[in-house]
Amino acid sequence: MSKVKAGDVVRVHYTGKLENGQVFDSSLNREPLEVKLGQGSLIPGFEKGLMDMEPKEKKTIVIPKEEAYGEKKRELFRSVPKANLPEDMEPEVNMGLVATNADGTERQLRVAEVNENDIIVDGNHPLAGEDLTFELELVEIK
Repeated sequence: MSKVKAGDVVRVHYTGKLENGQVFDSSLNREPLEVKLGQGSLIPGFEKGLMDMEPKEKKTIVIPKEEAYGEKKRELFRSVPKANLPEDMEPEVNMGLVATNADGTERQLRVAEVNENDIIVDGNHPLAGEDLTFELELVEIK
């Protein structure tokens, strides 16, 4: 039977969990993820975990934060004056926000702190700083 190698197109079901067991994403109720390996579209630890798997094989992998979304970067925290927010907005910790960059692209942010005159927003990926566990099932190698 063939095994996964770099450059393969694979279809995989996965369930991603945090260290406390909380599920943050799963493909089980939808089509499997289809991806060509070696293109940089997956976090390094996920792709590494797929290598040498055979179709129908299941396994659990633990990906350290360094091979996932990295450490939280302090430089991605910013203070935003409440006066710059829409009048009807009541910011809350963990609230998601979208910022539009000068070039028109959008960035996902999270409210990390709410103060009297400002809020602190976090531009890190929501899973930065986390070790991740994935339950994998290789559906097929295309």
